[in-house]
Amino acid sequence: MRDRYRAKLPILPKYAIFPLIACLTVNFLAYNGTEVLTRSWKHYDLTLPIDRVVPVVPWFVAVYLGCYLFWIVNYIMIVRQGEEHCFRFVTADMMSRVVCAVIFIVLPTTNVRPVLTGDGLWISLLQMIYEVDQPTRLLPSFHCLVSWFCFVGIRGQKNIPKAYQIFSCFFAVLVCISTQVTKQHYIADAVSGIVVAEVTYWIAFHTQIYQYPKKVFGWLYGKCFYRQKRLGRERGNCGKQE
Repeated sequence: MRDRYRAKLPILPKYAIFPLIACLTVNFLAYNGTEVLTRSWKHYDLTLPIDRVVPVVPWFVAVYLGCYLFWIVNYIMIVRQGEEHCFRFVTADMMSRVVCAVIFIVLPTTNVRPVLTGDGLWISLLQMIYEVDQPTRLLPSFHCLVSWFCFVGIRGQKNIPKAYQIFSCFFAVLVCISTQVTKQHYIADAVSGIVVAEVTYWIAFHTQIYQYPKKVFGWLYGKCFYRQKRLGRERGNCGKQE
């Protein structure tokens, strides 16, 4: 019955609109807001000896950039698992960004990127990323954190094919590897991203903390959608009277 109900849901259920907007907003503030705040601060390089051994593999930039589509698809799949699952997941997602923002402020990090040689598509794309994305706000890695959320959010969900769950796990790991071989991040960044995702996810799904954002989303939903329905009814009544 629940599977048939989910199959009839629109691609993006109305109850998920404000939660996803909230995720994007908190993500932007945590990443871009802290960059403005800490731009002139001292940044620490947490590069380990093992990080220096990892080679640069330019073609992995395809995974590093391609994961954005993976994020969009999986986040939509996750919020379609039902209202409670949506609110709990979004709570975990926002909590993780708050944790990251605190770490970015308390421990600003950086690294030294390699000098790229040669030419070709992958080298050009990687060089473009280096120029656009400054080597700051590295720990935890947002790429690893979000990709891992894409996996844990559907992990164990009966209506999601097991094969796709395995693929999501595999691709999330692949994204973590891409952050290493493109030298965008190092091991500490990847591990901390996964840990933050797992801890905040556990808290959101084992406590009632999700009730607080749920009330806010419910209030917004009522203000917007119920008002639209009321206006629609009033216009309909006016039309009948005419």
